[in-house]
Amino acid sequence: MSAWNEIVGLVASWSVYLIYLAVILSTIWVVVLENRNPVKTIAWVLVLVFLPVIGLVFYIFFGRTHRRDQIISKRSFNKLLKRPETEYLSQTDNEVPAGYEGLVSLFRHSNHAFPFAGNETEIYIDGVSWIAALVNELQAAQDFIHMESYIFSDDAVGQQIRDVLVEKARQGVTVRVIYDDVGSWQTPNAFFNGMMEAGIEVRSFLKVRFPLFTSKINYRNHRKLVVIDGRTGFIGGMNLAERYVTGVPWGIWRDTHMLIRGKAVYGLQTVFILDWYFTDRTLLTSDHYFPEVGNMGSAMIQVVTSSPVQPGQEIMNGLIKAISNAKRYFYVQTPYFLPSEAMLNALQTAAMAGVDVRLMIPEQTDTKLAQWGSRSYLTDVLQAGVKVYFYQKGFLHSKLMVSDDMLTTIGSTNMDFRSFEHNFEANAFIYDGQVAVKAREFFLADQRESKQIFLKQWEKRSRRSKALESFIRLMSPLL
Repeated sequence: MSAWNEIVGLVASWSVYLIYLAVILSTIWVVVLENRNPVKTIAWVLVLVFLPVIGLVFYIFFGRTHRRDQIISKRSFNKLLKRPETEYLSQTDNEVPAGYEGLVSLFRHSNHAFPFAGNETEIYIDGVSWIAALVNELQAAQDFIHMESYIFSDDAVGQQIRDVLVEKARQGVTVRVIYDDVGSWQTPNAFFNGMMEAGIEVRSFLKVRFPLFTSKINYRNHRKLVVIDGRTGFIGGMNLAERYVTGVPWGIWRDTHMLIRGKAVYGLQTVFILDWYFTDRTLLTSDHYFPEVGNMGSAMIQVVTSSPVQPGQEIMNGLIKAISNAKRYFYVQTPYFLPSEAMLNALQTAAMAGVDVRLMIPEQTDTKLAQWGSRSYLTDVLQAGVKVYFYQKGFLHSKLMVSDDMLTTIGSTNMDFRSFEHNFEANAFIYDGQVAVKAREFFLADQRESKQIFLKQWEKRSRRSKALESFIRLMSPLL
């Protein structure tokens, strides 16, 4: 009997092993057949082979891809674009600055991002000034408020904004809010239920619940934008959370956000309406949401988006084009530096061609994996002549890039695989000398709070650090 039990136990053990092996091999086969970027495919195969249990769980939760389904019919989309396209075509003062015609055309044709001239802008580099400006503009709303944020926290900042929105809703202003279900997972449902009871229309983006959890967690709405009465808007990297004001244990929270007044708000409105349709299946096409707006300033602006349901990686492609176009300098601030091969090559090529390329990342981040992964790329760019700076005053969360005293981009997009391929992102590309000079001054001020890293010094770090960074780099397409 004992011999028989031993045989049964052995058969059961081998059966479990073979079934598990079959699952791993079939998962690898699925990854290969998805025809992803080869770098990402190899990364997933390595994870599944060398960390089979952890890798399988990680793939189930984060690795599965959606087909790039059409989320809105072409007819409805064209109806939505009718008003902003009419305003774009009717512009008389829409001359694109010399040298940027190709970039503007790229966004126009690949992303339906119309370039609107005559905009006024204001840049905010700290949470206190941005929240103050946001509250002021919200309180002035007369018709409608459209807001979406990756994080909407139930803390001092979130409650302040909620209270203003509730007040405006009770005054008869239409208020719509989109929050990301994963980004705001710590915010209790009662917080949003209270807003809805006050008359605010609130929707969560891709709500994550079992068993649908595994198919949605990887695709998050990382956009942070506000539209007020169709004439004023905000876009940038700041969420509605207290830490953007109070900072982190090791220092301040350095971020960048921007106010826009003018027709470029049509671009922000288009993004919100598409996201609202994605969450509510209701298309807001009335011209009421695109009111007449006169010239407010001198800046030409395109609002550009990217997402996993769009056919291309529009923001990444545009940044590569912008880097390639740079003649004198290209400055980059990003909290995470996990570039695609094409992006890395563009930065290296520009630096070797004599362009003053500067990369600023935080010395300490909110996630060690991203920090180690980012550092693994620094030798590559340093060898090409890119100047690298570690921001030391706190956490640099800014997604600011500026070039040649003419082009500036501010938005939600990090220079990493997740932003380029998985998240729903939005950036404003501003073609204006005055804005670019201000942005450059902000960068240089931050540079004075940073430590420059030199190649010889960087190569002297410990073998343990190099090995850890190299290992994390293998997984960087997955982070």
